[in-house]
Order: sequence, then structure tokens, then C-alpha cells
Amino acid sequence: MQIRRLALTATALTSLLTSAATAAPHAFADAYQGRADRLVVTVAESGSTASEGTYVLYCHPAAGDHPRPEAACDGLDEVTTWGKDPFAPVTRGTRCTMQYGGPASAHVRGVWAGRPVDAHFNRENGCEMKRWDALVPLLPRTGMSAPS
Repeated sequence: MQIRRLALTATALTSLLTSAATAAPHAFADAYQGRADRLVVTVAESGSTASEGTYVLYCHPAAGDHPRPEAACDGLDEVTTWGKDPFAPVTRGTRCTMQYGGPASAHVRGVWAGRPVDAHFNRENGCEMKRWDALVPLLPRTGMSAPS
């Protein structure tokens, strides 16, 4: 009885994955919602129409409709350190250069390293530009980089 139940479950899962893979990319993403490292990235006004829109990224292994899933996952792995949130906002009271990096904005939500993510990004000052640039290629490279 257990073996038959497992066989039916495996058949149903295979059918679901096959139909999801042939459907739109976001339907494929929905089939894997339970996966540990899953991010939905929405980018606007980045200066590159090819980089704008909403993408789904999976890591470990890299997949999804993000333009560069392997590079994005590798970049996130590099900035992920125990006890430090790579998506954390700029600390309140931080002094930032009054440099404007353009109208680009991004919203990243999902789960990374077992923790929920709901982060907004922009390039309105030097601190925000540095924060954005630290997550390239998850976020697209823009024309103006952060001050050193």
C-alpha cells in the first residue's frame, strides 16, 4: 500500500513539473514555491529595458527566469555571512553622500538562507547606491556606481 501511494505521488509530481515547465516561467516558479532559496525580483527604471520587469530566482541549484541565475546566486552566496542580512536597509542615522544614482528601484521578496526577504532598493544617495551595487548581478548594473 505504501509503495503504491508513493508511486502515485511521484507520478502526480512528475505530471505537475512537466506541465509547469511547459507553461509560462512564473507557472514553473509556482511549482517550486516550497524551495528554500527563492526570490522574486522586480526592477524598474534601471536604464536598461532588458533588465526591467519581474523575475523569479532559485538557488541551490540556480534556476528561474532571472537573466543571469547562476551569477546572481553566486553573488548572493558571496555576500551572505552568518549573522549579517545582505538585504538589510541602510542603518538609520548613517551619513551618506548626497549623490544621486538615478531613478532605478527594485523590490526583492521571498526566502534566502532560510529567512524571509522583503527589501526595497533605490539609488537616491551614496549609501543606497552602495547597497544596490553589493547585490549586482541579482540587481542590474546601472550607469552610475557607488562612491568608494
